[in-house]
Amino acid sequence: MSRIKLRYVHQFVDRNGKARFYFRRAGVHKTLPGLPGSSEFMAAYAAMLADPAMPVAVAHHAGVGSVAAAVKGYLASAAFVGLADLTRVSRRRILETFAKEHGHRLIAELERKNINTILKPFAGKPGASRNFIAALRVLVRYAIEVGLRSDDPTTGIKMPKLAPGGLYSWNEDDIAAFEARHPVGTRARLALALLLYSGQRRTDVLALGWQHVRDGCLHLRQHKTGRPLAIPIHPELQAVLDATSADNLTFLVSDRGVPYQPTAFTHWFKNRCREAGLPRRAGPHGLRKACCRRLAEAGCSMKVIAAISGHASLSEVARYTDAAEQRKLAEQGIEAITRTPSGKLRDRDWQTAQKANKTGG
Repeated sequence: MSRIKLRYVHQFVDRNGKARFYFRRAGVHKTLPGLPGSSEFMAAYAAMLADPAMPVAVAHHAGVGSVAAAVKGYLASAAFVGLADLTRVSRRRILETFAKEHGHRLIAELERKNINTILKPFAGKPGASRNFIAALRVLVRYAIEVGLRSDDPTTGIKMPKLAPGGLYSWNEDDIAAFEARHPVGTRARLALALLLYSGQRRTDVLALGWQHVRDGCLHLRQHKTGRPLAIPIHPELQAVLDATSADNLTFLVSDRGVPYQPTAFTHWFKNRCREAGLPRRAGPHGLRKACCRRLAEAGCSMKVIAAISGHASLSEVARYTDAAEQRKLAEQGIEAITRTPSGKLRDRDWQTAQKANKTGG
């Protein structure tokens, strides 16, 4: 269990030799269904973390008007409970860490200069910085709503820019190199096929198992959007699945035979990418982008791409269709000018025209 790193989750082996898991925190002791990483397990785990009755880990700091009190109140609010499962888990972790360090301070005394100081350790980590700012903003807005302060010190604080183009998108050479290094039958090839041919986010792919395969499709409900999807299984993915054991609840399991925790999976998968000689930025999400790129280059509309990827906003998908359309138009343009006389021939034509003018022809 130590490699899974799920807070408050403990494991024991029952008398039948089967691994069981339970949630234990501040006197709460509840059994968790399934295996870590499975849809039912993660849903139950997130629900227990988000339970309004669940005490915040920094409750001893929660004096009236304190940062800890604001955090505790927000984590019990309808706004927090209504968030997607994984968002709740991530936001709770960020805010509880913030409360442990600054819980004794008054939320009303939080100023912009304090926030800039708190953000210094995030230098060079735009993703972590953006997550912290987003969590702090909703906390401050909650504090304003309940009368703990009157202004928003996060106003004007800009989100750090991510790398140009966002996360690295795999190209066809990357995919070919990875497939050459990791043949069908390996866990790495299974991971690539699931990510590339489903177009799903890492968390959704990690929850997939044989129970999601019906009628030639992958049936799933996205964790982030809650959107149900039925995605026909590509022949390449089917070939990889045919070489996959049916002994586990999820397709992808760690060396210990348990489903991956998302961060651990990313670390493992990036190591496999390096073995294939891919750029250091290459990771799981880049295959979701590659799937969308392939669909756009095949001429699929934004709605068709979104039907597979599950994007809630077509503006996200438009980037892929726009890029594919730009390349197509550019190819048409270059093809058009290659059919015209070369520069040398045009010079000759000009010289002929000039000679004809001099002779009156």
